[in-house]
Amino acid sequence: MRIPVRHQVSDQVATVVLDRPEALNALTPGARDRLIELFTDFSADPEVRAVVLTGTGRGFCAGADLRGGTGAGTPGTPGTPGTPGTPDTPPPERVVGDVSRVLRRGAQRLIGAVLDCEKPVIAAVNGTAAGLGAHLAFACDLVLAAESARFIEVFVRRGLVPDAGGAYLLPRLIGPRRAKELMFFGDALSAADAERLGLVNRVIADDELAATAGQWAARLASGPTRALALTKQLVDSSLESDRAAAFAAEAAAQELNMATRDAQEGIRCFVTRETPRFRGR
Repeated sequence: MRIPVRHQVSDQVATVVLDRPEALNALTPGARDRLIELFTDFSADPEVRAVVLTGTGRGFCAGADLRGGTGAGTPGTPGTPGTPGTPDTPPPERVVGDVSRVLRRGAQRLIGAVLDCEKPVIAAVNGTAAGLGAHLAFACDLVLAAESARFIEVFVRRGLVPDAGGAYLLPRLIGPRRAKELMFFGDALSAADAERLGLVNRVIADDELAATAGQWAARLASGPTRALALTKQLVDSSLESDRAAAFAAEAAAQELNMATRDAQEGIRCFVTRETPRFRGR
């Protein structure tokens, strides 16, 4: 079975494309697992120094596939094996813990893979990002949105609790009151409004999105890769640290980074007033 995820590496930038436009790039279990594999591999690959995640067609990602009997959703959701009413699937006895196990092994693992990726990740949101798809974008380090993009906390429309790390990500990005507004009402958020709230770094004309994402990724790929990884780690962990812990983490990160060739190159070029050439080492 074809996994609808494409990727290529060029000039040390990995571009990952969700390629299921007929379903607004809704994620099947196979596509989700492939994304987890790729983001895990990118961390250890010295030939990858920045990542762009985008989609084809009108959608960035419409969330988990709940229609095809694929198992992408949560047990108890139409279209998920083991759900009464799923065609050709007898309803087995529900085991307590099924729902949480599916989430931990699926959507939460995907969001964790993006958050934990040691290379900077840019989401180039080309269209609708709903549910898991919105959270997938918000987990990225930087978000570029096409003018036609929309972000939808769709869970409340289905009578569901937000998953895929939404209640973790949104309050940290925009505060609890704004997060509750989006999650309580489930209204579509335009790209311009998402930028105003701080969920998006820039809104880009649709036909310029790919080029702009490529330019940003190229700048990141030419930067001090380990310093960027440590910076990402410091910023993300600071939201859950007190000052003493944050300062200790900063000191440890500096200690580690000063041993890299890029840091030595940066200091040398500062003294000599040359332009540094960082190699990700």
